[in-house]
Amino acid sequence: MKRTIGQIASMCGGTLHREADAERMVEGVFTDSRKPQSHGLFIPLSGERFDGHNYVQQIMSEAGAAAFLWQKDHGAPPNGNAIEVEDTLEALQQLAAAYLRETGVSVVGITGSNGKTTTKDIVTALLGTTFKVHKTEGNYNNHIGLPLTVLSMPQDTDILILEMGMSGRGEIRLLANIAKPDVAVITNIGESHLLQLGSRAEIARAKLEIASGLKPGGLLIYNGDEPLLPQVLAEPATVKPERLKRFTFGISKDNDDYPTEITLDGEGSLFTTAQSGQETFRLPLLGQHNIVNGLASLAVARHFNVDADHIRQGLSSLKLTGMRIEVVNCSDGLTVLNDAYNASPASMKAALQTLSVYKTDGRKIAVLGDMLELGPEEKQFHEEIGLFAAKHDVEELFTYGELGLSIAQGAAGLMPIEHVHAYTDKEKLVRHLLTYLHANDIVLVKASRGMRLEEIVDALKNGPLQN
Repeated sequence: MKRTIGQIASMCGGTLHREADAERMVEGVFTDSRKPQSHGLFIPLSGERFDGHNYVQQIMSEAGAAAFLWQKDHGAPPNGNAIEVEDTLEALQQLAAAYLRETGVSVVGITGSNGKTTTKDIVTALLGTTFKVHKTEGNYNNHIGLPLTVLSMPQDTDILILEMGMSGRGEIRLLANIAKPDVAVITNIGESHLLQLGSRAEIARAKLEIASGLKPGGLLIYNGDEPLLPQVLAEPATVKPERLKRFTFGISKDNDDYPTEITLDGEGSLFTTAQSGQETFRLPLLGQHNIVNGLASLAVARHFNVDADHIRQGLSSLKLTGMRIEVVNCSDGLTVLNDAYNASPASMKAALQTLSVYKTDGRKIAVLGDMLELGPEEKQFHEEIGLFAAKHDVEELFTYGELGLSIAQGAAGLMPIEHVHAYTDKEKLVRHLLTYLHANDIVLVKASRGMRLEEIVDALKNGPLQN
């Protein structure tokens, strides 16, 4: 974003502390005092353990920032180009919304319990063949990250692709009303955040808040295999734009688009869809769940009139955010499916299904850890994953964590006990794996992010195996 200090004050509802520098140009916005931007706008945010206002004077004197916001309840601002506001966080969000209105860029908003980051990456690859696109990077998908993503967008961007995350009600509504998307995607409704929200129906209501920000005549693309979504859409309390358009995707033939043929191999998927007719697409990702993510992405691409040749080109150049079923081919012949970024019951089952169809001459082994924030039924969910693993050709199961013990318990009813290995000590688990695994084995590694199972992936990559 490039604007004058005076323009920024107007956009965020602020007041210039001094008028003399109203025409000075600002380039970029930052909130982290450790990463200052020369000529940028510093927005000091206040939290329970920090207050960015404490660093304003240093930022202005040493880093060469052009201006800063200042929250009025902090007294008089220090010397420099101050824009006084009632609340710096709200001003950041208001500034992002104003920037979007001024640029007139098209916006795609993506949310869901699982698959939203992968879908964002696929949509970016497809639209990037035809348009100049800008997308959410990393985990910048919340009330601070989303406006920062907006304000980092080059002014000549055609389409902005925003991932929207949440942990409770009202959060997606806030993001959607900042972004005002032309197209909104809901990948699915899972069990993540059951601890906070209490039921899957309430999770569906939280995700469908994205519709409240859609522009009039906007397109809502959602997973038609999830009956809760049309049910919640029909509720009088669900806020929807005028002339809402709908498009469903999924495995069921009741959807507007669904796969008509799927061929999986060790490196990706070939598939055709009801909408594509005889056109075959290759997705360089494993698993049926990723084909479903692909269907949602194809719907977005078609909305923006991207043709089949450019869709194929985009799929071939797809680059994914890390640790989402990343295939790691180790030098000793071991294959690791690294899916250690996050986990829920739905994504665990999808990953285990991917492992079950993977072609290998060795054993299929799963290393599974705790799934967090599942609420009072968390042990039951973990036991169900163990049972699911046993039914889907897992030959050896290793679990990590206190809840991982319930995964092992669920599997033990169907798997020979000597093939189920439960650990609460990660170092002992790694030592066992390094002595137990063979070349040609394939190992799925998956758990919630807080379990840090990427450390196990790193240990397997750096081996070597002792067998």
